[in-house]
Amino acid sequence: MNGLFFLIPIALLMGGVGLAAFLWSLKSGQYEDLDGAAWRILQDDETKPKPD
Repeated sequence: MNGLFFLIPIALLMGGVGLAAFLWSLKSGQYEDLDGAAWRILQDDETKPKPD
């Protein structure tokens, strides 16, 4: 029973930190362009590798 007095506040604190990190990532624009990286990997590069 005494363990719950420590574990519950720690769990709430960790949940609050996770929520704050998620809200910070939303505010900083991490989720603005979700399709951009998927399309960039499919595009061909015009540059050719240098021969050795």
